[in-house]
Amino acid sequence: MIKPVVHDPAILSQVALPATNRDAGTVTDLLDTLQANADNCVGIAANMIGVNQQIIVVQMGPIAVPMLNPKIVAHQNPYQTNEGCLSLTGERPTQRYQRITVTYLDRNFKPQRQSFDGFIAQIIQHEVDHLAGILI
Repeated sequence: MIKPVVHDPAILSQVALPATNRDAGTVTDLLDTLQANADNCVGIAANMIGVNQQIIVVQMGPIAVPMLNPKIVAHQNPYQTNEGCLSLTGERPTQRYQRITVTYLDRNFKPQRQSFDGFIAQIIQHEVDHLAGILI
């Protein structure tokens, strides 16, 4: 179900709780909401739709990939950039890493470990920051 996007910094600044198999419906809601905002959004975190769980969805080309309880376990090559956010107006400067390695649970709660670089890595870092209550 498409959910309204949260814009309240007090809600977005809360640290998310670990996701469990009871949160499968939130994955569907995130996928639907991301698709509905595809013109100006490439990633979304659960707290952006008012659910305080560690779930993100990242658009990777034609596929939207859900990640539950994602953790960035390695990073390389820092750089400065400007980012926008569906929940906030305008762009803000931030530091990101060119290459990251992430552990997470997939939609079926199977453990995954994968490396990403470039723009996909940047999206994941932005969404993982949301889960930690960090806003750009």
